[in-house]
Amino acid sequence: MDKNPDVLVVKDIVVRFSGDSGDGMQLTGNLFSDLAAILGNQISTFPDFPAEIRSPQGTLSGVSGFQVHLGTDAVHTPGDLADCLVAMNPAALKINVNQIKKNAIILCDSDSFTPADLKKAEYATENPFEELKLTQAQIMEVPISSMTKEGLNEFDMEPKDKLRCKNMFALGLVCWLFGKEIDHAEKLLAKRFARKEKVLAANIKALTDGYNYGANTHASAMTYRIEGKTGEKGHYMDINGNKATSLGLVAAAEKAGLKLFLGSYPITPATDILHELAKLKHLGVKTVQAEDEIAGICTAIGASFAGNLAVTSTSGPGLALKSEAMGLAVMTELPLVIVDVQRGGPSTGLPTKSEQTDLLQALYGRNGESPMPVIAATSPSDCFDAAFEAAKIALEHLTPVILLTDSYIANGSSAWRIPDLDKYPEIKPPYAPTHYKGALEDWKPYRRDSETQVRYWAVPGMEGYTHRVGGLEKDYNTSAISTNPDNHQRMVLTRKEKVERIADTLPIQKVQGDENADLLVVGWGSTAGHIYTACETLRREGHKVAMTQFKYINPLPRNTEAVLRKYKRIVVIEQSLGQFAQYLGGKFPMLDIHTLNRVKGQPFKVWRLVEELKTYLNA
Repeated sequence: MDKNPDVLVVKDIVVRFSGDSGDGMQLTGNLFSDLAAILGNQISTFPDFPAEIRSPQGTLSGVSGFQVHLGTDAVHTPGDLADCLVAMNPAALKINVNQIKKNAIILCDSDSFTPADLKKAEYATENPFEELKLTQAQIMEVPISSMTKEGLNEFDMEPKDKLRCKNMFALGLVCWLFGKEIDHAEKLLAKRFARKEKVLAANIKALTDGYNYGANTHASAMTYRIEGKTGEKGHYMDINGNKATSLGLVAAAEKAGLKLFLGSYPITPATDILHELAKLKHLGVKTVQAEDEIAGICTAIGASFAGNLAVTSTSGPGLALKSEAMGLAVMTELPLVIVDVQRGGPSTGLPTKSEQTDLLQALYGRNGESPMPVIAATSPSDCFDAAFEAAKIALEHLTPVILLTDSYIANGSSAWRIPDLDKYPEIKPPYAPTHYKGALEDWKPYRRDSETQVRYWAVPGMEGYTHRVGGLEKDYNTSAISTNPDNHQRMVLTRKEKVERIADTLPIQKVQGDENADLLVVGWGSTAGHIYTACETLRREGHKVAMTQFKYINPLPRNTEAVLRKYKRIVVIEQSLGQFAQYLGGKFPMLDIHTLNRVKGQPFKVWRLVEELKTYLNA
């Protein structure tokens, strides 16, 4: 136990930074989470920002937030309600009043709580804390803006540029409040502003001033400490899903001995994959920012035909535009990874919010019978493995593969142990010269392995393997264009069987929790952390419950039906109106499947899941 009575040691804490889009809350949150990860804490983050580029300053529509959950032990979600809210203006306070605990610490910039600011945030009175009934909260009113400008008097900077450093003053104060030394934060800032010496010096000064303000004035009667924990030895970093996806693709290209090509069109929230890969030219990565979504995927198909590991990235509306070209990739049987970072829809919908509503589009959103493997990443760090596996399936089975992530895990981050690539399997595409056993003169581009139904891959330039592929149906034996009905039936079934046989290479579906439970909670993709935390909460309360999280959607693992049949009651939790439940119901119509659905553009609240699951436990 800590001997200082003013320091409370806690196992976990949730901090939410919030302010105008121009207040630097995303940067502040990222720096704090990076710092926590460096100091040994487990972390999970959730950036929450508006779709508008810049709403009028101080208005409710322009509030941007970043929530980080840090703990000593494993952390699986960004947390339900915040223990500490940093509110840089009245609008941030009002927007987040339902996102904090009743006794939360509220650190606010008192300089931004003027009558004019309160009016812009649509308050009815001049006391926002009473109006919002924050009677139990610990209010810390600090003149952050004025103290930041005063502290930077020695710097030859415009007043507005000095004011931009106020987020670092707030970060310094939060670091003091939660017992985080700022040395590492200074190093992180040095990396970010390496080429801007004056900006770097000003931000470090503001950071230090904020920390010292807390230490010297004892701005709170109590400070907190979250101990770090030494886990598996290795190098760790704070990584978000889009970066992990990018690195997973690079690793797959390395293991396959191929160049990586990305053809993409910018779209929120997938654009950062293009940004990340564009930085890696020194690793042989080629990126093309195409003029539209269709051109993006078509350049990737061309790169695949030429022998590259080809990828295209997008979000829901872009996936719809790519559907015809995806059908072309199915028909030509070329390896291709399509990364869909799901967001709120339909149409342009909620560009910066998160949903799981593209599943049926990924499974069926193409003309004709166009079977395609679908994988769904389960966390920001799992995006690395999911991208690697998607590329492996695409290259070894000569098929397009859809990798589903979403805005929550794409922009959210977690502590990630940098993997040893030597422990990852080699990727061995079925090249025609090494895998085809027949005579060269008998080779045709749609000749295939009888066990896997995978055709042999001939890359242009391989002597003796000159060929053409295209979107018209081909004869099973001759590979010539064919409109024969029996041949079309055979080719449709062959392409279907090829995808189904991928299940032979997948790990079995695992179940966590009580073996003798009556209730099985089912999820897929990014809901893994919330469902796991909810189920563990129920188990600690004495309830028997099990969960299983699906990563491989099409094909499903071979033991899926056996797993589901063991339980009397199945509840599928997803951020849609029940798309995965509908899919499972179609595959296994004998099962009685119940659903818990949300389509709010926000992650699930664990406490609400616990309450709702209890109704099934008590039924």
